[in-house]
Amino acid sequence: MANVNVMDMAGNKVGTMELNDAIFGIEPNKDVMHAAVVNYLANQRQGTQSTKTRSEVSGGGRKPWRQKGTGNARQGSTRAPQWTHGGIALGPKPRDYRYSLNKKVRRLALLSALSSKAQENELIVLDKLTIDGFSTKTVVNMLKALEADGKTLILLESNEKNLINSARNIPGVKTSLVNTLNVYDILNCNRFVMVQGAAKQLEEVYAK
Repeated sequence: MANVNVMDMAGNKVGTMELNDAIFGIEPNKDVMHAAVVNYLANQRQGTQSTKTRSEVSGGGRKPWRQKGTGNARQGSTRAPQWTHGGIALGPKPRDYRYSLNKKVRRLALLSALSSKAQENELIVLDKLTIDGFSTKTVVNMLKALEADGKTLILLESNEKNLINSARNIPGVKTSLVNTLNVYDILNCNRFVMVQGAAKQLEEVYAK
């Protein structure tokens, strides 16, 4: 098992922690991580795009000119797709883009993402993370002390509303719980800040 430094909110080393190889020490599978990211982005799509067909566009009820004798091409309606203000042929309609991945694939993708952060030294472990009241400045100063003031994902051990509300005002910073953690958020951050208690929760869930 690899060791990682445990830091406090001031950026000082206060100890070390052993990372479980079953979670943070596997060989990352890039294909599986890619599949998980594509799945996440597809599931985020609203699918509300819509166009009107010729039957849904108003007007065009009368034949624009008689069938023969005018020299023009025959036309049945001014709302056919080739006409200005006509309907759209083969346009998008509301649909559901959601699909699911196999449970083993989702698990492997998450463990691969966590392992890649550990191997790339982008993982920071905190001994504890608590603030009194709403204070965005406290979170900003903590991230600067940890040299994690860019795109950062903070993994919490409990639903601390003060901390979540304080962090959501900071551009590029996102918070997550163990049960809402996903591959996209892990790979999309430059620094993965994890509270020590949350790391133990990960071991309880995934180190089996």
